[in-house]
Amino acid sequence: MTKNNSGDKAHNQQSGRQSFGAAARLASTTGCTDANQFQRQDCLIVGIGASAGGLQALLQLFEGMAETTGMAFVVIQHLDANNDSALSDILAKATAMSVCEVRDHAVAQPNQVYVIAPGTELRVLNGVLTTVPQKSGVGRYTPIDSFFESLAMDRESKAFGVILSGNGADGAQGIKAIKAAGGIAFAQTPQSAKYDSMPCSAIATGMVDFILEPLQIAGELSRLGQSQMITSSISEDIELFPDGAEALDRIIALLRKVSGINFAEYKQFTIKRRIMRRMVLLRIEKLDDYIAYLWENGAELTALQQDMLINVTKFFRDQQAFDTLKEVVFPSIVSTAVPNVPIRLWVPGCSTGEEAYSLAIALLEFLEDNNVNQRIQIFATDINEIVIEKARSGIYPKTIMSDVSPAQISRFFVEVEQGYQVSKRIRDICVFARQDIGQDPPISRVDLISCRNVIIYFGPALHKRIFPIFHYALNPNRFLMLGSSESIGVFADLFGLVDKKHRIYTKKSVTTPMVFDFSAIEHAASIQNRRTADADGFSGDSWMEVHKEADRIVLGKYAPSGVIINSKLDIIQFRGRTGVYLEPAPGMPSVNLLKMARDGLFTGLRAAVNQAKKENAMVRKEGLHLFKNGYSLSINVDVVPINGPFQRGEYFLVLFQDAASHTELYSAVESGTSQEILQPGAAEEARRLKQEVAATKEYLQSIIDQHEVVNEDLRYANEEVQSSNEELQSMNEEMETAKEELQSTNEELMTLNEELRTRNMELNHVNNDMINLLRSINLPVLILSSDLRIRRFNSLAEKVFNLIGADVGRPIGNIKPNIDVPDLEQVSLQVIDTLNSTEQEVQDRTGHWYSMQIRPYRTTDNKIDGVIITFADIDAIKRSIRVIQEAREYAEAIVETVRHPMVVLNADLRLKTANKAFYQIFQMTPGDLIGQSIFQIKDSQWNLLELYTLLADLLDHDTAFEDFAITGDLPDVGNLTMLINARRIVNLHDNAKLILMSFETIALQTE
Repeated sequence: MTKNNSGDKAHNQQSGRQSFGAAARLASTTGCTDANQFQRQDCLIVGIGASAGGLQALLQLFEGMAETTGMAFVVIQHLDANNDSALSDILAKATAMSVCEVRDHAVAQPNQVYVIAPGTELRVLNGVLTTVPQKSGVGRYTPIDSFFESLAMDRESKAFGVILSGNGADGAQGIKAIKAAGGIAFAQTPQSAKYDSMPCSAIATGMVDFILEPLQIAGELSRLGQSQMITSSISEDIELFPDGAEALDRIIALLRKVSGINFAEYKQFTIKRRIMRRMVLLRIEKLDDYIAYLWENGAELTALQQDMLINVTKFFRDQQAFDTLKEVVFPSIVSTAVPNVPIRLWVPGCSTGEEAYSLAIALLEFLEDNNVNQRIQIFATDINEIVIEKARSGIYPKTIMSDVSPAQISRFFVEVEQGYQVSKRIRDICVFARQDIGQDPPISRVDLISCRNVIIYFGPALHKRIFPIFHYALNPNRFLMLGSSESIGVFADLFGLVDKKHRIYTKKSVTTPMVFDFSAIEHAASIQNRRTADADGFSGDSWMEVHKEADRIVLGKYAPSGVIINSKLDIIQFRGRTGVYLEPAPGMPSVNLLKMARDGLFTGLRAAVNQAKKENAMVRKEGLHLFKNGYSLSINVDVVPINGPFQRGEYFLVLFQDAASHTELYSAVESGTSQEILQPGAAEEARRLKQEVAATKEYLQSIIDQHEVVNEDLRYANEEVQSSNEELQSMNEEMETAKEELQSTNEELMTLNEELRTRNMELNHVNNDMINLLRSINLPVLILSSDLRIRRFNSLAEKVFNLIGADVGRPIGNIKPNIDVPDLEQVSLQVIDTLNSTEQEVQDRTGHWYSMQIRPYRTTDNKIDGVIITFADIDAIKRSIRVIQEAREYAEAIVETVRHPMVVLNADLRLKTANKAFYQIFQMTPGDLIGQSIFQIKDSQWNLLELYTLLADLLDHDTAFEDFAITGDLPDVGNLTMLINARRIVNLHDNAKLILMSFETIALQTE
């Protein structure tokens, strides 16, 4: 049976339900969700793992994702713990869903994206995302595996795992956990990934359902999110297939026909869930359609079988359990172990072998630490032939470094191209074989059975068969270890509790209830693994004892004496009284047939066994002579191969039969009185010697044949070794060359890394300078890219342009600014095209004035890559100008209404302006006056030295004068006397000195 790492989830889920209230109380701040709205969310959760090169894949994924999928997305990426991450801001630009960084607790809600924070790891319990600090210096940093495993535990069949671009193998173990829980696994195609290590590692597990590009993954997730077969809330109490019992039986019958596995004895809820999962993946809605598909596609039958036999395990799973083995179980086994008898362990449901190899390593470490020399045999079995082949190879990815210590890696593993391979020393200890523990004979005489997370998938009927089998297989007072969510149930009378936490039990000395039945051939094949005298646990009145006693009586009275031997000629069982033919050899005890054969039988026995092994047929040797107490007995020997489900030529039945009657012969040998039978004549002696010579020749010829075969094999082996040696030499030269290239590449990479580090520091300094510069500038600044997308802005620009942090990257045309600039895009494009800066005055919605300047954005290599827009606050200036304009208009209005002539002179005493009264009295036009010297008008009649002196004094010393009288005869006006008043004024616009002159008429005479 296949082992599943999610077997512990029942216990953990129970603990999760108990701690749900505590999680709710802890969620005082829940990230994207208000803690007051805290409730358990039963939505689908998609875990997305990415590393190097994963940002581009993430953007593609979310750009292609529908806005309403009904799923919650959790992004796990390898982030630098010492720096803040902008991942959530970046992803917010690619999706309309809400994106937030999880800092404390967050309730997973549909159609939201949650991003891991730097320096943390994420877990999920009852739909609540919880952060834990990143462990420093402890093993490898695998946040994707950690989250995926907790996701599988919490969501089960509603868990989805996605592996995108990245280095390393993080996520591979998590994908196994999700697949084991009934979830669905995705991986990015290696061709589309910038770094394909993570996708390739996930694909290598064989657990990935879809291998697609990011956009295709988005489409498939959107489809699955709308599938009622996935989104429906189903418990074990609800029938998955209404009126589908017959159809389910048909599927199970098909599987049994193909694989020989009776899935009807497994938990039906799990079986139905796996079938539904395959239907969802194949987009099949009806059960009858799926059955028809199974009939037409044998590959789908295999895929369904593998789905039901999910194999998820790892090295030293639950390290505390192995510590308990070293502290409690191994000392007890070793203290009572028999010398030269190996310690035997059995691992049913071994999956890909990690559990068996972990036990071998742990037991070897214990024996070496305690200076104990004892052989070990570990039998690891599983019903899945595919995983058995992987287990035999003992090759695992480098991700095992998170479970195996560096010291164990160096001692018990060899680095290979695919990762690490278990050393031959450990592989020789472990024997892997296919076995259905519910139907096939068990491994017997074992000291420890480790069956973790297997029986949780069995139905009640299979449970009732398994535990008696385990009780039968164990030696007295030996141990059984189960998974943390498993127990012995109603079989407490067979096993005593040793450690409750790690589910370790010991066999009780009671009779095993015989609920299993194996055929005679299966019993003969398994009897080699049992001690001859081992009858532990059987009472004299049981049916098995009656059966064995009847066999013993028949063999003793009527059947010829004999033995069962294996291919090494070791005696496995004695049948009848064989003392006449066999006796213990002097020296160390041995059950080898040839060592125990009495004088005269060695040659004939050896030749008969060799011939039977070679021809796989019964061989009979007649007239062999046995010598005892100086007498010779004529013996016939039959060697019969035993055929069965085991390897050919593995077992033989050797029968001894005397030429005379058995009773007479035995009596003669024991009494030594019947010399007529025992004493041969000369002719008989000659015949016997000829037979011995012929047998010896035959034996020698067989030895010669064997030597020739061995020599031929050695010759072939030598040629292969020579060829391999040449290949190794060539490979060694290539490796030396590759080593030099790698060293050179490594030096280049180190140099490049140093350059990049320096450039990164420079960029950090420049970035800090830029940030501080933008913050210190008391002007709104907005930077646009060449396609008019927002690249950067300072805090002042947020108010002016109505911006938020998430607007970075958006087109400026999508923004509704507070400033009214209707042609901003056209003007910006014109600046990019012409490289000419522009400036214009603009107003915001409140009427506030700004001077907007648009300049080209130049890169360090003098390329135009956008524009820089600045806004200078000119509202105060505009108001001052408006006040001045109003004052000027007011003054001009007053001057125009005065009846006395008035003029304004500049610093050169030239007329700048005059009022209406001046033009009327002196009968002049503005064209005649403006720009003319006061001393030149009217034929220079006002060209008076005294007036000039007064005006110059006025400019220099601001000495006003009044009532300066001028009398003159003007041609067009007549004789006129005027009083002139003058004061100095200042032009507010340019601070220029001006003179205001007014004329008052005293007398006007006409002819």
